[in-house]
Amino acid sequence: MTDPLAFALAVAILLATPGPTNTLLLTAGAGSGRWSLPLILAEVTGYLVTILLVGYLVGGWFASQPLLAKALRIVVALYLAYLAFRLWRSGVAAEAEQRLVRFRDVFVTTMLNPKALLFALGIIPLQAANAAVYLGAFVVMVMLAGSGWMLLGAALAHGVLPPASRRIVPRLGAVVIVGFAFYLVLGPLLQSA
Repeated sequence: MTDPLAFALAVAILLATPGPTNTLLLTAGAGSGRWSLPLILAEVTGYLVTILLVGYLVGGWFASQPLLAKALRIVVALYLAYLAFRLWRSGVAAEAEQRLVRFRDVFVTTMLNPKALLFALGIIPLQAANAAVYLGAFVVMVMLAGSGWMLLGAALAHGVLPPASRRIVPRLGAVVIVGFAFYLVLGPLLQSA
């Protein structure tokens, strides 16, 4: 996608769409009540690893392997189920040092996020002469969108939710993430029926 306006619009829409990474960032913001640069960097790094790996090394081969795509969906769904279980059990930490969402959680979830494949295989023009410009713009947009999700969570923690009810945020996040896991596995089956 070499049209800058279409590129920006496609990236913005995908980044604004709720998904597993955005749910984690919202939950992290609500749990800690603040923004976290390490979690934003985890998101950026996760996207870049997948985009560069798939876009430059295995993109054409990956697209021609439908069985691999199914297996990847199942692996991602299992990881999301594990993450949801951990979120459900954790609740909001009473101590500031205990982190509800860790760097690794955001990094792996983003790296396995189906949106990363969309960015790698159809939105970011990696073969264009000015691919670095598009990647740079993408990184800035990811940082802005991720920050927005975290700040929304922090706003919920600081104003909308009373302290006693903040335990519900990670559990709602867990339910949403389980929903994404089910959709990854059952979505293609429902579409073909």
